[in-house]
Amino acid sequence: MNLLVVGVSHQTASVAVLERLAASGQDAPQLLTDLMSQPYIGEAMVLSTCNRVEVYAGVSAFHGGLADIVAVLAARLGSTAADLAPYMYVHFDADAARHAFRVATGLDSMVVGESQILGQLRDAYGLAVERDTAGRLIHDLLQQALRVGKRAHSETGIDRAGQNVVSAALDQACATLAGGTIAGVSVLVIGAGSMGALALATLRRSGAGQIFITNRDPARARRLAELHGATVVDFADLAATIARVDVVISATAAAGHVLTADDVHEPVVILDLAVPRDVDPAVAAVAGVTLIDMELLAASLRDEKTAGGLVSDEAAVASIVDSEVDAFRIMLRGANVAPTVAALRARADEVVATELRRLSERRADLTDEQRAEVAQAVHRVVQRLLHSPTVRVRELAAGPGGDRYAEVLRELFDLDIPPVVETIADVPRDACDSSEGDVS
Repeated sequence: MNLLVVGVSHQTASVAVLERLAASGQDAPQLLTDLMSQPYIGEAMVLSTCNRVEVYAGVSAFHGGLADIVAVLAARLGSTAADLAPYMYVHFDADAARHAFRVATGLDSMVVGESQILGQLRDAYGLAVERDTAGRLIHDLLQQALRVGKRAHSETGIDRAGQNVVSAALDQACATLAGGTIAGVSVLVIGAGSMGALALATLRRSGAGQIFITNRDPARARRLAELHGATVVDFADLAATIARVDVVISATAAAGHVLTADDVHEPVVILDLAVPRDVDPAVAAVAGVTLIDMELLAASLRDEKTAGGLVSDEAAVASIVDSEVDAFRIMLRGANVAPTVAALRARADEVVATELRRLSERRADLTDEQRAEVAQAVHRVVQRLLHSPTVRVRELAAGPGGDRYAEVLRELFDLDIPPVVETIADVPRDACDSSEGDVS
């Protein structure tokens, strides 16, 4: 089983593509089911956030697994694999681990260093565990990725860059507000999910004025309002509330538009932080309205990153990622040699069992106690003989050309192990190097 990551993100696709692929809490279980029904996929996890949709999978063959994942995502997009290919990136084995660790540390985020992704990764992993789609590879990868993310935030200053998406969007909004600050400004938050909660916490820390919250489920809105000192308004009064505030933050998991041009009649700054989009793009044409969505935010943040940033902190996190990838690579190689070691020990057990049967047939005079002593002695000798070579082959497998040692063992002892259909050596370098090339 090999590790494969296939994804689409803010770096490769527009919001229009991302929102069609996005898997909400309700959609993700079915997407996992669809993936697990494919012939080359043995385990799977789906990470769907406001700026990425990624499938992490254990596959029995690279090209077969890739075709399976692309087919499922293309069906979700209502398109073909060829149409989806230009937006996708692909990572395999150690490169897949590197990508996962970059995601966990926030290096691959729209807002570099943001820590919200750790919670989103944990939730995605939790769902895979709950749906029983996470196997050894996903368990090993995600447990290490979560540790790497925590390590990056505790050992470096990446948190200085790690504002969340809400605070980054508010920074953009401030440029259009009269006072140039969110302090004292009235705000409406639409949505009581994790992003809505983050918005309320960020607004309160930023010194915002009166804060309103609305949600289709008023009970959830009331719970968040109590925690953050906000005022709950009825979802049916959305348009009237918008007319009373300076800023609107919309972050729901709705499948369609929550706000249309008919809901907005006064000058207001609207931050659409949802994927799929909550706000009809036509709202931007309403006089006095400033609409900032994830696409505009991503473009602005890319410009800021080009202009400069916390290069040393990013370099420090990248160094942590490199060391952790090396550790994961060693683990992968050890796991790959494990079937050979197991087969060798099984072969030894078969030989011992055969010889003990022959002894029993030839020496019917032996007592049960004598037979047990002979069996124990033979097993002990065989295990001691196998101990050093099996330990050594695991060590050698972690080094350059490690796969060759397992191959030699299989050849010497004529071990019958199902061959790996494809290995990293069989995969074109452009696929392993996370290109956005043709994956059809």
